[in-house]
Amino acid sequence: MLTFNDVLETTQMITHHNLDVRTITMGISLRDCGHPDVKVCADKIYDKITKKAEKLVQTGEDIESDLGVPIINKRISVTPISMVGESCDTNDYVPLAKALDKAAHEVGVNFIGGFSALVDKGYTKGDRNLIASIPEALATTEVVCSSVNVGSTKAGINMDAVAEMGRVVKETAEKTAANDAIGCAKLVVFCNAVNDNPFMAGAFHGVTEPESVVSVGVSGPGVVKHALEAVRGQDIGAVAEVIKRTAFKITRVGQLVAQEAAKRLNTQFGIIDLSLAPTPAVGDSVAHILEEIGLESCGGPGTTATLAMLNDAVKKGGLMASSYVGGLSGAFIPVSEDAGMIAAVERGSLCLEKLEAMTCVCSVGLDMIAIPGDTTAETIAAIIADESAIGMINNKTTAVRVIPVPGKGVGETVEFGGLLGHAPIMAVSRFKADTFIARGGRIPAPVRSLTN
Repeated sequence: MLTFNDVLETTQMITHHNLDVRTITMGISLRDCGHPDVKVCADKIYDKITKKAEKLVQTGEDIESDLGVPIINKRISVTPISMVGESCDTNDYVPLAKALDKAAHEVGVNFIGGFSALVDKGYTKGDRNLIASIPEALATTEVVCSSVNVGSTKAGINMDAVAEMGRVVKETAEKTAANDAIGCAKLVVFCNAVNDNPFMAGAFHGVTEPESVVSVGVSGPGVVKHALEAVRGQDIGAVAEVIKRTAFKITRVGQLVAQEAAKRLNTQFGIIDLSLAPTPAVGDSVAHILEEIGLESCGGPGTTATLAMLNDAVKKGGLMASSYVGGLSGAFIPVSEDAGMIAAVERGSLCLEKLEAMTCVCSVGLDMIAIPGDTTAETIAAIIADESAIGMINNKTTAVRVIPVPGKGVGETVEFGGLLGHAPIMAVSRFKADTFIARGGRIPAPVRSLTN
């Protein structure tokens, strides 16, 4: 039973410490929208999304008003378009991306994800067509997000796809150069992508999901930071316990919102994603949590250990609060979206290599990192390969969302605005891996894949 103190504490979390529900995401199956004529297929996609999600935004706003819980984003994820478009007699899937964009604008959501392909073991015709269409699709739409899964623990890493995605990232940056390569902020390259992730830019509606589903991504770095202020000087066990208890409270708020949204939208409740998703707002930073635990600056010695403890405690607390935890569920470390991470880069304590080490113990990967515009496609591919290897070997989801900003170099800053924030351009190693990337083929699955 909720007590007055519970209600008061939750209210203070919302009003003073940036607690919010980061997103309500409706997943919609488009498996019945295929057609040989791409225009007919696009029309079917538009019609289905606008029908299924017609009341999504209004429902979110009503719940926000009724419960007093801020819901920052309302989003849609769909079946990977590489699968839907495979029935079309065309190699160009840009019309399908435009249908997604048009539908998203019609129903009023912030983003729509699922312009995606899953190629960890190889390509189909639809996969090839979709990947080739990504740069133009992201350059000619506003709220469409794209993702490509290039590896998994079960299958290994498709190095041909890794090399191709290096080129796709570069081309997307060039096509959106006038807006500081904003297209790359909507493109994620995964290893071990999950089917029920409500967060962009990597959300898609997996083929094992129902016809439609509602999932919620919670947040609350500011709440955790504030809670830790009460245990200054105490040992790490006390720190972990506070994080766990706070994560439990945050997750219960998300559970309430998710159940209410599913009921009002007459659809299935999917999962709660526990990820601590930061924002550029002051007081809403994962980096500041780590510094509250005892680091002089995020990125310095001790960062990986504190982040591992934070991630584990968040999961433990959240698992006790909901029976339907899924998605990515950890601590995000997107540079441009976290004021503390930005400050750490600017003061020199956080570099690309340290971020890579940190991704071994958290969600999700090298995220929202601006790099020099002259970084080669091969070097970007090698960064993707490294991050994919971490995911493959450790049986966890990892991802790369890097933004090579044309015309900008180390020391400069790029401004994306809104939740995407701003980012200092980070240095990339000058040593090349071109010969390695040119080999192609597939890195075999590790021994731990043999679990049947």
